[in-house]
Order: sequence, then structure tokens, then C-alpha cells
Amino acid sequence: MYKVLIVEDDAKIAELIKENAERWEMECRISENFRDVISDFNDFQPHIVLLDIGLPVYSGYHWCKEIRKLSNVPIIFISSASDNMNIVMAMNMGADDFIAKPFDGSVLIAKMQALLRRVYDLAASVPVLHHRGAFLNTGDDTLMYNGENIPLSKNEYRILLCLMENKGKIVSREKLMERLWKTQQFIDENTLTVNINRLRKKLDAVGLSDFIITKIGQGYLVE
Repeated sequence: MYKVLIVEDDAKIAELIKENAERWEMECRISENFRDVISDFNDFQPHIVLLDIGLPVYSGYHWCKEIRKLSNVPIIFISSASDNMNIVMAMNMGADDFIAKPFDGSVLIAKMQALLRRVYDLAASVPVLHHRGAFLNTGDDTLMYNGENIPLSKNEYRILLCLMENKGKIVSREKLMERLWKTQQFIDENTLTVNINRLRKKLDAVGLSDFIITKIGQGYLVE
């Protein structure tokens, strides 16, 4: 289920957008803290953001710029200030699309779905493992989160693949080592620890903290 963050100070419009998106099985949150939209963004981890320009305290341009410091998540501006200057400014700030008010709800949904497909549907023929908004593409060994590709080493990819294939189950260190090196040769267990720690740092850096859980004396877990 895709998650939509709605940043709109007109409560009626925000609720209409929410109701419409939920009919398409999207999970929505309406941001009401216009002094700190980033807190809502970090807490909710949306797949797409809908932003008005004229907001209390700080403009939508400000929040678009702040979100872009953290993520490449798709952003659509929704505003009655739809002159060419505002549209150009929105796109230059990092927006992916602009819809003028008043708008047709079906057009908004269509644009949202097109953006979501382009960013998150990683070729239907290729198996994709999903957890907490992160997509592991087994076709090209890449991890995508918030529209951003996260580079993985061969061992980091194999660790994530094994854990996400067994989501909800503890995977022992022995099983991970077997998947990584597939050899009878002795491998120092510290080598696995180093790889796990490097992977965790990459995940933490993009907001996926505690993605891999350690079960002391048992192994590792994604849940």
C-alpha cells in the first residue's frame, strides 16, 4: 500500500484528497503541523507528497527544498497560484508535477499513480522484495527507498536478500555465511559482522534505522 503525505492547509480540500486516494487503497496522512512538516515526513515515510504553495508559517517551496535534502520521493504541487512563474519555480525546487486548483480528483489520482508506477514499479517481470517502503530488486541487485537507489556491495545485497526472503524469521549467522560465501573454507565470523555493520550504516543514513534486528545468540531478523 502506497503512503501519501498531504500538506494542505485547507482542511476540506485535504480531506477530499484523502478520501479519494483511500478509495484507491492508498494510506494517507494529512500534515497539520505547518511549523515542522519534516517531522511528519520522517515519521510517516511517504511514497509520495502532495504540497500546497501557500501554507502557514513556511511556503510549500520551503518544505519541498527541505524534503529534497532528505529524499527523492515524488512531490506534486497543488496550488491556485498556477501562473508560469510559480510552476517553473516549483519544478526548479525539485517537484515532479504541478496541478492547478481547482482540479479534478480523477486527474490527480491518475498523475499520482503514474508517478508511483514510474518510481516504484521495478519491472513487473522481475521479483521485488518489499519491507518498510524499501524495495529490493532481485533483477539488478539494487535497493530503492523513497525513490532513491541505494548502492549495495555484492555481500550487502546477499545479506538483505536472505533476510527479506525470510522476513519475520530469525536467520542464523551460519546460514548467512553459507549464502555469502558458499564454501567449505573457514571464514572468520568477524567478516560477516563487518558486512552487517556496513549495511546497517547505509540503511540508517537513508532513514531505515533498525531495519535489521540482532537476536543475540540466534542471528538476525527483518520484521
